[in-house]
Amino acid sequence: MKGFFILMVLLPFFALSNTKVGLNDSIPNKGKLFLSSAITIGAYSSSLLVLQNVWYKDYPQSKFHFFDDGKNWMQMDKMGHGFSSYYLAKSVSAGFAKTGIDKKSIWVGAGTSFLYLGTLELMDGKSSAWGFSWYDITANATGTSIFLLEKLVFKKQYLIPKFSFMPSPYATYRPTVLGSNLGQQILKDYNGQTYWLSIPMGVLTPKFNKFNWLCLSFGYGVDQKLVGDQDQYLQFNAARQYYLSLDVDLNSIKVKNPTLKKVLSAMNCIKIPFSALQLQSSKLTFRPIYF
Repeated sequence: MKGFFILMVLLPFFALSNTKVGLNDSIPNKGKLFLSSAITIGAYSSSLLVLQNVWYKDYPQSKFHFFDDGKNWMQMDKMGHGFSSYYLAKSVSAGFAKTGIDKKSIWVGAGTSFLYLGTLELMDGKSSAWGFSWYDITANATGTSIFLLEKLVFKKQYLIPKFSFMPSPYATYRPTVLGSNLGQQILKDYNGQTYWLSIPMGVLTPKFNKFNWLCLSFGYGVDQKLVGDQDQYLQFNAARQYYLSLDVDLNSIKVKNPTLKKVLSAMNCIKIPFSALQLQSSKLTFRPIYF
């Protein structure tokens, strides 16, 4: 469910990042800078306020404490933290880049992402139902670091984090934990989620430079995982899943229509359905279409 509140922060900056860059965008634009700052502060504050009243209010507060959840959910929740931190940093940075502050926007994006998700951890640390997790902080830092490497070192996007979801049959056994409807299950049922890293083929070999929109994609998911710290529940035995598939970098597709370009850019965090090889419990399976 917390992913919903992260998206509340992401969406305004997806809009900002798609604004047209003018010839003088290397010169700070005070009006745009004020607008971006106002949206940042407003989204940051309002989402935390909503989170406090919707997510935490039903659970008693406690003294600040730590929680060791490194083995929970076979690290699928950590994948979500890394994914969210990367795209939050990317979208905030893109929004501020339009204000003309150049490289400073990269650090603004990275700093905002890490600070926002770190604030959620501090709130967890004061809730008796959870606790402050260093594993979550590490996952947040990993996603932010990938963004920084992309912008400051590689100067190009070599790794594209992506997400896909297919409804699983396991949510019906624990609807309060895994979700009672499709919207909740997308956020809570790790059995249906897959996290991917897509690499443009042109990065792997110059022979594919003309087809740089085509990507090789590596995925990770879980199956039959119904309890965070237990691998067995009822008749189910949890297992990790690894995938090898193809994907499309939508940002590399040349389109003239600016609206279509914005839509493709916003959708580039979603894995395109393709055939895939699935490795689970030493068994290799071919999936004709997997999403």
